[in-house]
Amino acid sequence: MKNWIIELWYFRELLWALTLKEIKIRYKQTILGVAWAILQPAALTLIFTIVFGLFLKVNSGDIPYPIFAYSALLPWTFFTTAVSFGALSVVNNGNLVTKVYFPREILPFSAVFAAFFDFAMASIIFLIMLVYYKIDLTLNLFLLIIPVVSILLFTAGISLLLSALNVLFRDIRFLVPLILQIWLYATPVIYPLDQVPEKYRFLMLFNPMTSLIESFRNFALHKGSVSAGMIFLSIIVSVLTFILGYLFFKVRERVFADVI
Repeated sequence: MKNWIIELWYFRELLWALTLKEIKIRYKQTILGVAWAILQPAALTLIFTIVFGLFLKVNSGDIPYPIFAYSALLPWTFFTTAVSFGALSVVNNGNLVTKVYFPREILPFSAVFAAFFDFAMASIIFLIMLVYYKIDLTLNLFLLIIPVVSILLFTAGISLLLSALNVLFRDIRFLVPLILQIWLYATPVIYPLDQVPEKYRFLMLFNPMTSLIESFRNFALHKGSVSAGMIFLSIIVSVLTFILGYLFFKVRERVFADVI
């Protein structure tokens, strides 16, 4: 794996170029441009606030529901965007795969980094919301680097896995949107984890995104004490997912050109 990373570093300029290409293509000939990166989580926050905050009265404790939802939708939107584009990245760039040699993982990585650009843009609104709702801006914001890097690694691992599977089984492109939609409701994004009945709460920990989303939200909003166990779990899950996804991708990489 060390050799793969060294090779990836050697091709870093290609990774940067493909990431910029992903960003430009995504917003090319759009009226709002990168504003779409902000509108997506903002629109979902508005809808969830009306449905779950006003109508269903989901209890978000002493945190206003709009920022409670946005604090989870921000990393969740990054995850879903990166995985959606990353899963298709190898097949969609089949002309490159069959003609030129380069580390193939650059393709899903470029999709992940392009989605991270959206995450950075949408984070501006999050900072504004923190000020508007008078959430104290403490050193916890700097500690957000821990859940952010964990989510980045987990997302990259899932993208590597799905992009390799999509070369072998084209059904993946149809399964990914369905799985992500179901996954949203199985993750404490629109409801707090403590509202899940205690006897079923342990089942939520089998969902890797639970610890990742909860860590991000707790650090950002100072929502109770940040569990060291939750942080440790999110790091372990992310690192293992990244390593396993990378290994699977590199093992299957040798047949990409033949299959595509």
